[in-house]
Amino acid sequence: MDRRTFGAEGDDDLVFVLGWGNKLFHGNVRWLIDRLVEAEYRVHAFRIPTTIGDFRSEYVEPVAEFVNQLDGYRLLSHSTGGLIAAYLDGAERRVYLSPFWGFPEGPQEVLFGLLAKVPTSAELLPAGTTDREALGDLATDRQLETGASVAAPSWIRECLAAQEGLPPIDDDAVVFCSLRDRVVSTRAIGERVSADRVVLYDGGHELFSSSSRERHVDTVLAALADGAAAVRPRSG
Repeated sequence: MDRRTFGAEGDDDLVFVLGWGNKLFHGNVRWLIDRLVEAEYRVHAFRIPTTIGDFRSEYVEPVAEFVNQLDGYRLLSHSTGGLIAAYLDGAERRVYLSPFWGFPEGPQEVLFGLLAKVPTSAELLPAGTTDREALGDLATDRQLETGASVAAPSWIRECLAAQEGLPPIDDDAVVFCSLRDRVVSTRAIGERVSADRVVLYDGGHELFSSSSRERHVDTVLAALADGAAAVRPRSG
């Protein structure tokens, strides 16, 4: 697992766990990191491996070991990073972008379940994540060419097990997602987070690759600063 740090020493620590196939050189990922740095966060961004044999040792523990060294931190995650983030302790605030808490419903879900039983880490199954419509209309050619596109049965198996054992989501956490998402299950999000802590946006799986990002980035920053209070309707 690779980690890079952006921003000035002394700024508040923010851990950003990227999604499956996201790269730190992707322009849209860097757009969001730049916004976080401008908001005076010291961003520790983790790029996750696309093939694993053990969810906890290869995904959770490397991030957990790092955050345990911090005095305090805020936690931002995207997609599979959101599955990893749910297993981390100690975050002052948690914001999830399109968290991968379930596979999308339909025939693909059944196929993933069957392939998870195949005892191999070879990448076999096209994942449908190199499509501009699926990711977001701002996804670049380079992003589509270099992102992950084929999943291994071992990765599917480990993610399914992590989804089944998902800890309760913090009551102060905020989720951003699109109802048009066909990469992750929006039903799984709705089952775990109340509607007043879900911010809907118009676009694909990646908020930072969707045109609506400019309308929502300030809300992402507000949720990182103030938690669910930043998005819940005020009474009275």
